[in-house]
Amino acid sequence: MALSRSVETTLPAEREVAAAAQGQRELVAHVSTRLQTQRIQIFDEKNRVHAVELPTSALRLLVDILAELADGNAVKVVPIHAELTTQEAADMLNVSRPHLVKLLESGALPFHKAGKHRRVRFADLMAFKVERDRASAQAMADLARQAQELRLGYA
Repeated sequence: MALSRSVETTLPAEREVAAAAQGQRELVAHVSTRLQTQRIQIFDEKNRVHAVELPTSALRLLVDILAELADGNAVKVVPIHAELTTQEAADMLNVSRPHLVKLLESGALPFHKAGKHRRVRFADLMAFKVERDRASAQAMADLARQAQELRLGYA
């Protein structure tokens, strides 16, 4: 599955936020973690019922998507094996594209070239993000501990 570039990512409308919140609450109450697949019912425009069997993992992902939409966030699904452009990778890390390129060129984040363009594997980007977030949390804990040891007035 290729990364979809044709669907524009937009913030959900107020009605969509409300529907996502309600749908997320109802779906989380019924998603079984003991089953590999589950059946749901979909109503078409003529109010006819259609049963659909879905993997439970997809339903759990749908719960997560609905939670994000309920918070007013735009959501984009990216396959794990996807390759991202430098701009897409920078957006996911919430950094500038030039900063991301420096990370790539310094070897902090693996990439490969497709012609003259750099590409970053989604899985590599997420591993980098997890490690960056872990290091950031550790640095914050160290600073808090140091502030307490020095009695700087922080609780």
